[in-house]
Amino acid sequence: MMEQSMEECTAKAAEATQERRKRVRLIVAYDGTNYHGWQLQKNGITIESELNRCLTALLGEEIAVIGASRTDSGVHALGNVAVFDTRNRMPAEKISYALNQRLPEDIRIQRSEEVDADWHPRHCDSRKTYEYRIYRGEFPMPVKRLYSLFTYVPLDVERMRQAARYLVGEHDFKSFCQTGAQVESTVRTILSLEIEEQGADLVIRVCGNGFLYNMVRIIAGTLMEVGQGKKSPKDMEGILQALDRAAAGPTAPAHGLMLMKYEFL
Repeated sequence: MMEQSMEECTAKAAEATQERRKRVRLIVAYDGTNYHGWQLQKNGITIESELNRCLTALLGEEIAVIGASRTDSGVHALGNVAVFDTRNRMPAEKISYALNQRLPEDIRIQRSEEVDADWHPRHCDSRKTYEYRIYRGEFPMPVKRLYSLFTYVPLDVERMRQAARYLVGEHDFKSFCQTGAQVESTVRTILSLEIEEQGADLVIRVCGNGFLYNMVRIIAGTLMEVGQGKKSPKDMEGILQALDRAAAGPTAPAHGLMLMKYEFL
């Protein structure tokens, strides 16, 4: 009886030590101006490194988040997604409030919630929406300088819209992928590509099931060349068929790009 009692005590002690592990999903908004992108870097502060640092301090255990979209240096987001595992007893929905007290003011958690233990943001069907913003004017507007690309060159918006139609649907977007990117396939599906005028602002809004490295920025740069008359709308068809990065336009600067939202299907 004594031996059984000791075994029971040992089991209870082990159970107390091994608190139930839960997986928490974060919706993360950030101004990417001061960061070297999302992903951990050896020499630079990133969104991921700040989340890991603050979560580790808050929860009292080593935390490593998994991000849905690894945005580039200078790119912003209203709704990127990350998950992490923890044994801390703090309710998942309360973590956002506590974490926001520790994070820098240019990173804020919009929501935190518990998800299934095997849920992974990059292993499920999803679609995401990006916006690339262009400010058109005679002179730059200081308050827009961090969030939109300035141009004084007139853009023919209707030509840009005609060109954009060639990109909607499933295509091999190798021409719109930065050279050297390590991917198994360059085939992606663009569900919609809209170009909206908001006064002096021009917004290129792209929704798709996934994007290649620098894909949206290359699309924006190529559409601007169409708008400037350097390319015709029909040239977009040939650029797709070329499967060659050199056939497309320049990569637009990072600061005009914002990840608007992730939707899981």
